[in-house]
Amino acid sequence: MSSEWRSGRLGDFIEFKRGYDLPQAKRVAGSFPLVTSSGISDCHATAMVKGPGVITGRYGTIGQVYFVEDDFWPLNTTLYVRDFKGNDPKFVSYFLKTLDFFAYSDKAAVPGVNRNHLHEAFAVLPNVATQKMIAEFLGALDDRITLLRETNATLEAIAQALFKSWFVDFDPVRAKQQGRAPEGTDEATAALFPDSFEKSELGLVPKGSRVSQLEDCCVRVESGGTPKRTVPEYWNGDISWLTSGEVRSPIVFDTKEKITELGVKESSAKLWPAGTTVIAMYGATAGEVCLLAKTTTANQACCGLIPRSNFRAFLFMSARRERQNLASKSSGSAQQNLNKGLVASHPVLLPSVDILARYEDVAGALLDSWTENERQAQTLATLRDTLLPRLISGQLRLPEAEALIEEIA
Repeated sequence: MSSEWRSGRLGDFIEFKRGYDLPQAKRVAGSFPLVTSSGISDCHATAMVKGPGVITGRYGTIGQVYFVEDDFWPLNTTLYVRDFKGNDPKFVSYFLKTLDFFAYSDKAAVPGVNRNHLHEAFAVLPNVATQKMIAEFLGALDDRITLLRETNATLEAIAQALFKSWFVDFDPVRAKQQGRAPEGTDEATAALFPDSFEKSELGLVPKGSRVSQLEDCCVRVESGGTPKRTVPEYWNGDISWLTSGEVRSPIVFDTKEKITELGVKESSAKLWPAGTTVIAMYGATAGEVCLLAKTTTANQACCGLIPRSNFRAFLFMSARRERQNLASKSSGSAQQNLNKGLVASHPVLLPSVDILARYEDVAGALLDSWTENERQAQTLATLRDTLLPRLISGQLRLPEAEALIEEIA
């Protein structure tokens, strides 16, 4: 290894200190982040530590590392770096993400980390100039990922705002009823909407609308399945297999586990195409909704809604909007559960076929951009996670890492 890299105890490079207690009753709303073992939880009127800072969990959530630019208050469930000893704070945050914190845990029942044990960890760090260059490179990757996901939040907000305007508030219909041109709508699109309302079991709805159910938006509605764990030939294939916990992500590209074609064939798992809306039915994620970006299978805790033509965007946005209502339908004592029947029969107000087609044109394009952005974000995140330990350890040099990024740019 080059002479610009130095090895030693982690305590030779940084010093950890335990965070500070702050009872809920003494917290005052402010602008300084309160950092727990699971991240920023709130903001307080005063700070205990000058930024920038690096914080990790002392007990509770172990192994997560947080970088904070400004002054902050680390709570007593955390350890923070009190002394960087001349090292670059941003680099230190990336270095610590490569550390196996569980190897230094000193509590069995409740996961915990002893700072003195951490100080004894073996560490290899480059000179500060190299640290800054590596941190800048990795930070630029993080910034690109953040920008893509912020853009996606905006795209979803636009699609949801349009959905609310057309299908909840009925703005185009109300405008035409009052003799006005609908705002933000071209003449051809405005002509698709009626100019009056009629009574229904849901109250007054646009003329020509139909009170229906989610299943009427679908080619089919079905739950997934799990191949037998005792048959190795069913597992570690190349077909994505979704669990209800993974439905937290709005767009799903990949899954933690994969199954084989045989596993699909000889179980109740089913292949769901890209564009399928999936609703989690069990546990803490009951009612959560995602869209599949590629052909995927799922376990029995997931319900797949395969959309009819021109229903993809409407179905997905309807389900996203109804997450709380879907979750409230959960039944069961120890564990909250939805079921396929409850999902399929969930009420929905269907507009005309022409309006649905127009919404698919507009919102579908937003979904396509959202999906592509998420694909790029996940690709960059995977590459970052692959490069991180190699850059931090000196196994990979910056020019080589930059060349890899250029290949996918």
